[in-house]
Amino acid sequence: MPDKPHRNFYGRRHGKTLNSAQKGYLTDDLAALAPGPVGWDENPERNPLDLAARFGERSVWLEIGFGGGEHMVHQAAANRDIALIGAEPFINGVAMLLGKIRKAEVTNVAVHPGDVRDLFDVLPDKSVAKAFLLYPDPWPKSRHHRRRFVTPEYLAPLARIMAPDAELRVATDIPDYVRQALEQIPKAGFRWVAETAEDWRRPWPDWISTRYEQKALREGRRPHYLTFQRR
Repeated sequence: MPDKPHRNFYGRRHGKTLNSAQKGYLTDDLAALAPGPVGWDENPERNPLDLAARFGERSVWLEIGFGGGEHMVHQAAANRDIALIGAEPFINGVAMLLGKIRKAEVTNVAVHPGDVRDLFDVLPDKSVAKAFLLYPDPWPKSRHHRRRFVTPEYLAPLARIMAPDAELRVATDIPDYVRQALEQIPKAGFRWVAETAEDWRRPWPDWISTRYEQKALREGRRPHYLTFQRR
């Protein structure tokens, strides 16, 4: 078995103690929402997922770090003809998402409660039509910038799984993260599609503001909405 990368682009995996309902979601719902055999223990050969068997002919979207899940459920409910896979290592966020999935009664979702790099290993080439990276951990200290998602270590496998002309959306309130994204993402095979300042100042038409964005706005930080297209 090859060694997995040792640097994580995310922080802690656990937060406050889960309540009984959240524990129930994890016990009762999570296994059925798996996108397929993703884990190293269940797929040590890293065989590609059979997306057609799991989702039929649906177009596949990917959310990298879905936080509390509000954006993921919003998109799934608004686009029931697509399949949306979410990856999130923070178990409290996973439990929150599962509760929202129950409430919204969306069935076109799959959940990987772990590192998105595990998904990168097993998603077929050019299989993802749209990807979201929304308010990722900014790792503000200079010595930690290499842990940001917008580095070659993460962008190269993301580019591999994205189809030609696929869309990548990045939202962040950290100016230096914007700088690094605009520097590194085009190098990985993407084109920034903005033509005017309004293209990155205004959210996407189907956007729903997340709790992370609301916190940024309360603290006086301006969100940036970056759209890239896979070349």
